[in-house]
Amino acid sequence: MTPEAILFDCDGVLVDSEPAAFALLAEDLARAGLVLSHAEMEAQFLGGTIRGLHMKARALGADLADDWPDDFYDRLYARLAEGTPLFDGVEALLDRLDKAGIAYAVGSNGAPRKMEITLGQHPSVYARLRGVLFSGQEIGAPKPAPDLYLTAARALGVDPARCVVVEDSPTGVRAGRAAGMRCFGFAPNGNFARLEAEGAEPLRAMADLPARIGI
Repeated sequence: MTPEAILFDCDGVLVDSEPAAFALLAEDLARAGLVLSHAEMEAQFLGGTIRGLHMKARALGADLADDWPDDFYDRLYARLAEGTPLFDGVEALLDRLDKAGIAYAVGSNGAPRKMEITLGQHPSVYARLRGVLFSGQEIGAPKPAPDLYLTAARALGVDPARCVVVEDSPTGVRAGRAAGMRCFGFAPNGNFARLEAEGAEPLRAMADLPARIGI
């Protein structure tokens, strides 16, 4: 079935922002007495919110101050503003969706300011997305709740069953599946196990998506 709308996560799907975020997080956690590998951080925190991460890291033994989330956001945004690339094939994929008459939107657990900073570095993409950017923090129901993707579908006027979600985290896949949507798990490195375990179909490159959805 060809979908009527594609709903994208932002970080790790449209923009390659997670290496910078995890590098900064590793530095902070190490100073707070919690040393985790990149793989361990992904397993613990990928797809969540910074405030949720704050609580979980404290539970794991990190000595993080009460105001750490706001401080982390400020430093992360500054680092991302130095340069955050799009993933290969994103702009070409949007071109294909436009040609096929398929709507699209973004559903991110990140704050609107974060999406503005990262996507705003790519004006031709941002211009097409800025009216359809939805934040789980802004609506008060971050993933894995389905509300974010249901909100995006409603804004586009598309039945959830006719939407496809593209996600990079198990948390996001759970949100998409709970919304009744077909989900693709995007992993350019080929690490699909945790995504497939949540019911996602593996997707290694954006260039592969048109054939997978029948356009």
